[in-house]
Amino acid sequence: MSAALEARESMPTRAVCLALRLAPATLYRKIDARREAFHSQGAVERRPHHRALPTQERSAVMELLHSDRFADMAPAAVCATLLDEGRYLCSIRTMYRLLNAGGEVRERRAQATHPRRTPPELVATGPNQVWTWDITHLRTTIRGVSIKLYVCIDLFSRYVVGWYLSATESAAEARHFFGELARREGIGAGTLIVHGDNGGPMRGQPLADLLESLGIERSHSRPRTSNDNAFSESQFKTMKYRPTYPRQFGSETEAREWCRGFFAWYNNDHRHAGIALLTPADVYTGRAAEKLARRTETLCAAYGQNPNRFVKGPPAAKHPPAQVAINPPPKPPLRQARPEDTQLQEVSK
Repeated sequence: MSAALEARESMPTRAVCLALRLAPATLYRKIDARREAFHSQGAVERRPHHRALPTQERSAVMELLHSDRFADMAPAAVCATLLDEGRYLCSIRTMYRLLNAGGEVRERRAQATHPRRTPPELVATGPNQVWTWDITHLRTTIRGVSIKLYVCIDLFSRYVVGWYLSATESAAEARHFFGELARREGIGAGTLIVHGDNGGPMRGQPLADLLESLGIERSHSRPRTSNDNAFSESQFKTMKYRPTYPRQFGSETEAREWCRGFFAWYNNDHRHAGIALLTPADVYTGRAAEKLARRTETLCAAYGQNPNRFVKGPPAAKHPPAQVAINPPPKPPLRQARPEDTQLQEVSK
């Protein structure tokens, strides 16, 4: 290593490392370690740059910047003013550097601060544990007029629990919407969390009062964080990218007829990639196990006829995830085995 360090002074680093079959990172690490050890012993003091201002001139600049005349003026304005008066002390950047060394560079105006919001952590292991909902606008043939579509989906199964069309977007409409859903689905107190974003209807008092009276917990996305409600956003994208989706609706009746057909297809015929290509209705109503057993039986029959086509052995039907989460909580780190643990195990044996 000492030979490499000596050779590096007269040869390029890559050439030295290639000749000695040494990794460049190793050489740089040794150089840094030697430099730190050298300076820690106080052998050499760092010399100022040859273009740096002398101490006397630095003091003169700082005294000028601290004066009553220039105390409230930016370094750029100070430098321009001095130039108009036929004086030049240093560059604008040097003034900033000197001020920064004393901790005197900061934003003078009051800046808006946003407190850190805790991300919602929602986990569903079965239907009707977490619902997510949102509102999208459906364009009409009248310029500037849209129809509001309220959609609520079950997080675990992606099943559209309910949808609602309205000309307005309000907490009162949301209260009516969720009152009907809770009654129809038989939601008990303390069993459901309803997750939405930070819009007015989601945080409005009428809806809050209803959910509290029903024993339903509320959850909200963080401001300006669309990923906190990604499941509802994904469902809207599936809807608006359907080949049959019209660019505009002529009336609310027309929109209602189209939505009725779409949500029937989405719940009962759409093979959802997030739930092992089952339909949302299969998972929501508990028919998934029966369909998966039938798929496994079909795959086993295919394997019996042509086993060479399945290089990984007998196939099995893909199962949907056991739990679905919005911002899943981090897993605790695995505990490392300690020497005393091994000794205890040997003693117990």
